[in-house]
Amino acid sequence: MNNTTSPEVRFRTVDGVRIRYAESRAVQEPTILLTSPWPESLYAFAPVWGALSRHARLFAVDLPGFGASERRDDLLSPRAMGEFLAQLIVQADLGTPHIVAPDVGTAAALFAAADHPELIASLVVGAGGTAVPLELGEPLASWVIDPDLDKYRRMDPRAIVNAAMDSHAAGVPDDIRADYLASYDGDRFAESMRYVRRYPEELPVLAELLPGIGTPVTVIASSDDHVVPLANAEFLDARLPISRMVVIESGHFAWEETPEQYAGIILDSIARTRS
Repeated sequence: MNNTTSPEVRFRTVDGVRIRYAESRAVQEPTILLTSPWPESLYAFAPVWGALSRHARLFAVDLPGFGASERRDDLLSPRAMGEFLAQLIVQADLGTPHIVAPDVGTAAALFAAADHPELIASLVVGAGGTAVPLELGEPLASWVIDPDLDKYRRMDPRAIVNAAMDSHAAGVPDDIRADYLASYDGDRFAESMRYVRRYPEELPVLAELLPGIGTPVTVIASSDDHVVPLANAEFLDARLPISRMVVIESGHFAWEETPEQYAGIILDSIARTRS
């Protein structure tokens, strides 16, 4: 990968967990904190890295248990991950960043905004389960509610990740696909499922907190997302006091399928908060 336009990764320890991250410093302000989608890694942001890094300092992270970051079982829930994000902001000296948290990062970032509003300038979320009752398509719905987790431990994780990557309308470069496959090899995919399996317990808690979140939130929804349907974005937009919903023509992985539009929405959202 060309590191002038793609994330160049490093490792550090935050809250006792070894995490993989990437940082750009050509522009110092504003700061954008990007959290890895699933079953991908921070390399999912390679298509938007160049466009965003021309206007902001970027800090992308593989969340604990995802990508190449170390797993810690007590962090595998949205609210606990929200606390981790707060710790990361402080320990990595990120100031008051704008958080871009698609997919599994959505609920975590919203919990962080509810519990630590002073740490976050704005949020860009979407493509993550948030609706109550659950509104999820396959295979995510089964990953969340299937009582037999051992069944997934017996599956080949490479087949699961490859199936997800094959659904990309734009395709995934071989080197990035290889990183995704390595990130969830062995038991890492099955163990990462523990996070989304907390949705039935924690999303109702989040729903009660949404009306009290004063952080500006942009919700990006994809018209052709059959994994996390539009109802999830609508659920957030109806309950958050300062929000806007932007619907784009894309599948679930909009950050890779429509990167120019996705980056443009992020930069516009930041400009709205700074004007």
